[in-house]
Amino acid sequence: MTRLNELRDNPGANKVRVRVGRGIGSGVGKTGGRGGKGQTARAGVAINGFEGGQMPLHMRMPKRGFNAWNPSDFNEVRLDRIQAYIDSGKLDAKAVIDAAALIAARVIRRPKDGVRLIGSEGFSAKKVTFKVDYATKGATAAIEAAGGKLDLIPVKETWKKTPHAK
Repeated sequence: MTRLNELRDNPGANKVRVRVGRGIGSGVGKTGGRGGKGQTARAGVAINGFEGGQMPLHMRMPKRGFNAWNPSDFNEVRLDRIQAYIDSGKLDAKAVIDAAALIAARVIRRPKDGVRLIGSEGFSAKKVTFKVDYATKGATAAIEAAGGKLDLIPVKETWKKTPHAK
């Protein structure tokens, strides 16, 4: 039986912190492991990718790909999740299931740029009508196989400019 005055931590449980810059006897005195003078010896140095004035590697490499300036952000909803909400009675299978119905049932929080149906398994509700912005091939096949209907909302092409009057 151990006594209170004999209690000890497990070996390695407490690691002693290195106190940098506390004299030559510590082994990390004077410059404190930072080398000599200059920018890198100071605090707050942020020179990642800097190559001493030479053109950095990330700027020498050719640009690749494309990033849209206005990407669409859809709510991606799995069909098996919708099936679970229909089974629990939170979603009405007889009504049209659209973004407003999904928000009311708390399947999604906000409409964002629309609803995208994904997944192809776990859906068995009969004659359900969906009105969404996008559905994958698997989701479309699963809905039609169950006897449901899918109405896709046409894409809003707001980026196209109207022709100028001459």
